[in-house]
Amino acid sequence: MLKKTLNFNDGVVKIYSVENVSEPGCMPTEKIVLKSTLRYHERTVGLARKDYGRQDGAEIKYVLRCPCQRKVSSLDVAIPNDGKQYRVWNVQYPEDVEPPVMDITLQELTATYDIWEG
Repeated sequence: MLKKTLNFNDGVVKIYSVENVSEPGCMPTEKIVLKSTLRYHERTVGLARKDYGRQDGAEIKYVLRCPCQRKVSSLDVAIPNDGKQYRVWNVQYPEDVEPPVMDITLQELTATYDIWEG
């Protein structure tokens, strides 16, 4: 089977986890904490992916192909080159690409998080 080779030249996406950064015993305060910085190749958002997103009430904005990192999950927030915050809606791991990659599907957030600088 012929594998596709890919460059990640379209930009850089920062992946953040959402964490409670308040002191113990205080009111919970959720902020995003940097988890990983990855280069990406922007992919076309296909009709099937848009339809699945709409069924979930999500408007899918981007699909980014990045080097594979299994620690990225649908609980994370991503900030690509446009500087906006997106929820990681889905992560997929295509098998026909070298080096190993993941496709991150992003949904724009209506309410954004503060970035924790602790």
